[in-house]
Amino acid sequence: MTRRTHSPLARGTCMAAGIPLPHGEVELATVVGLLAGLRPRVTSIVIGCSRDSPSRATADAVERAWRERGGHVLDVVDWPERAASWLRQARRFTEPGPDAWVVTGQVTGWVQMGRRLLHSTDWDPARTIGTAALASDELIAMGGVGTFDGLRGAARDGGTWEVVRTILVHRPA
Repeated sequence: MTRRTHSPLARGTCMAAGIPLPHGEVELATVVGLLAGLRPRVTSIVIGCSRDSPSRATADAVERAWRERGGHVLDVVDWPERAASWLRQARRFTEPGPDAWVVTGQVTGWVQMGRRLLHSTDWDPARTIGTAALASDELIAMGGVGTFDGLRGAARDGGTWEVVRTILVHRPA
């Protein structure tokens, strides 16, 4: 029997009921830095978020920071943690044809959205940057093997994380 351990990135990233903690300036700077480091170069993004207040605040902060760098935000798409269908949100998330995506929010909603994106759109997890709240073993367990392969993000301490098949890899600041 395999013993499941929790990622050190997941500790201290969520309040009760999976609602993420408010973002910090270091985390925000890391998200923008990861976007700027993607190749080919990123100019336009779409931001996706859960409907809770901290996730929306983080989405607003990413939008401001990206625009300050001279980038374009094509849309900010939010989604509930539970929905009958995720197709409408998935299409809205991908149809503007951004260079990359940013995701902030709760793991449960993002897992459902990610599965719909993978099966119904041309979304690429390797062109997607997440916030610290998504750095959870639950993301991989609920999403399934390969769903989020290549997804990377910012840790609260300025480090980064990446999903490699079924492993959440942490890189310290």
